[in-house]
Amino acid sequence: MTGDAKIGRAAVFADGIQHNPKDSEVNTAERFKEGKPNSHLANDSKDERSIANKLAREEKRSKEPEARSLENEQSLKDPTLPARSHGNEPSKGAKIDAEIKAEEEELLKKKGKA
Repeated sequence: MTGDAKIGRAAVFADGIQHNPKDSEVNTAERFKEGKPNSHLANDSKDERSIANKLAREEKRSKEPEARSLENEQSLKDPTLPARSHGNEPSKGAKIDAEIKAEEEELLKKKGKA
């Protein structure tokens, strides 16, 4: 009767019988419950954290400064930079933002000197 089963591929098991791993092999495997950094979504509806834990986490996050990428920092200085750094023509809005920023800098320089 062992040859009648149609579960799995015969090539996986050399002798046709499924073998369970030894306890020594199971205990040396990486732990399942440990989790990886950044592996949980903050707003995961299936997450089993209590509301109090979620609120405490958000309170900690509100005190931390926002991490900004280098490209984001540079785009605050020059709105056309992201498009140009990727080899594209800046959008109309980015061009207008750059013009407004240049005009505002001129006004600030005039007020500072006057």
